[in-house]
This record gives sequence, C-alpha cells and structure tokens, in this order.
Amino acid sequence: MSINSRFIVGTGPRAVEVGGPALFAIAGPCVIESRDSALRHAERLSQISDATGIGIIFKSSFDKANRTSGASFRGPGIDEGLAILGEVARATGMPVLTDVHESCQVPACAEACDVLQIPALLSRQTDLIRAAAESGAAVNIKKGQFMAPWDMEHVLIKATDSHEARVMLCERGTSFGYGNLVNDFRALEIMRGFGAPVVFDATHSVQLPSAAGAVSAGERRYIEPLARAAAAVGVHGVFLEVHEDPDHAMSDGPNSLELERLQPLLQTLAAVRDAARGAP
Repeated sequence: MSINSRFIVGTGPRAVEVGGPALFAIAGPCVIESRDSALRHAERLSQISDATGIGIIFKSSFDKANRTSGASFRGPGIDEGLAILGEVARATGMPVLTDVHESCQVPACAEACDVLQIPALLSRQTDLIRAAAESGAAVNIKKGQFMAPWDMEHVLIKATDSHEARVMLCERGTSFGYGNLVNDFRALEIMRGFGAPVVFDATHSVQLPSAAGAVSAGERRYIEPLARAAAAVGVHGVFLEVHEDPDHAMSDGPNSLELERLQPLLQTLAAVRDAARGAP
C-alpha cells in the first residue's frame, strides 16, 4: 500500500495543495442547476480564493443519484454536466470535483475533472473505489454515515493496494437514530492516522436525512461552529456546499452555506487552524 500524504490537484496558479501546511477548501453548489449558475458560483469562488489565499476546489454534481425521492431534481446528466464543469475549469482555472456513482462513469469523469468523489452511501463499493483510484484523478472518499472511522482504513487500502493513488478521506457525520447525524471529532484524528489527507464536510454534517418527508432537511446554523471545531482539530481541508440563495437551491439547500458567508468563514478557519497548530 502506497499512500500520498501530500499532493497537488489541478494545474496553473489556482492548483491546490492537499495535505500541506495550508488549509484548502472544496466548495460549490450541491448540484449543477444550470450552466449560468455554475459559472456564476465558480467566478465568485475564484474571487474568494484570491482574496483569502486559500485554495478552492470547485464542487458540483452532474447527477444526484441518491436523492430521497425519485421525483427530486438530479442534475443535467453526465454529458451536459461534464461539459459545464470543463467550462468552469477553463473560465476560472480552479480544479473541479464531481461525484461518481458507477464504475462506467469513471473514465469520462476523470478526463473532465481533477477530483472524483465517492458518495458516502457508496463508500464500501470496492469496484467503484478501485476504478476511481486507478483513473489518474485524485479521489475524495466520503465516510459512510453507517461506518466507524477505523473502518475507513480498509476503504483506503482498497484505493491504494495496487498502485500509488491520490486519496482524501472525508468525514460527514454518523447516523444517530432516525433522521439525525452527529460528529465524533475523534474521527478526524483516527483517519489522519492512516496517512491520507482528511477533509471535514461541515454542510452534510448538519443534514437531517429524509427528515422533511420526500426530501432531507438541515440545520444550517450549525455549519460554522462545526467547521471551526474541525479547524481546531487540525483538519487538512474543509468541504462546504455553498449557494447564492440556499432557500431556493434545487438540492441540499437547508444544509448549504450562504455563498457570501464563505469568505469570512474561511478566514476564520485558517486562523483557528494556525493557532491550533502553534503557528505565529
């Protein structure tokens, strides 16, 4: 098993170092709602990255295949979605990330995107994880809500047992009864002990799965305090779904951060992390 504890995602001046001394972020709307929306959000994120000096990987999904209801909006699909993500990358220079749900999606997604994300509900899918890790793209693997943090060592081994891969492990809360998630911040330290960079998903951690009937609810007010706690633990990166108008987002609005709150939050997180690390 060969694990990269530090690597670069993307190229050019907005390439992002993962696992280094500086905090990085994965941010963007949950799902691609339209070309104009994706480009508008990406442009603002690139401005925030420049203003804060914090590297941002743009995140948005071409398909949300695990919505509570089959009637919910899923996204534009793989062909249109990857074309939009490619346009985002060319327009802003930011690395881009999207979810993959099936092994057959991996080649096209790896060609268009810098990072492939394994959704939490698919974190035990061996063939999907291995295909993503072998694609040449970096991989962000969400810890399943149903998994203990030490179980993620086996997931990491799946991704790295055949060759050297660029893999991040991402904490996003653990099921606590029906329709509720909690965070055990020991998980960040436990998973960091496996050698891969660790990301904290502050927005899905406040999701209330399927708590609003046919859709999930969320407790947006807890995003920032949980993110600050993770920064104090010393997490490498933070994952934040952001939206210019979360109350009207087409997916995960209740647990998305208002876009204009991102810049001050990132500045706070970087300061908290540096203080916790003993930096001047």
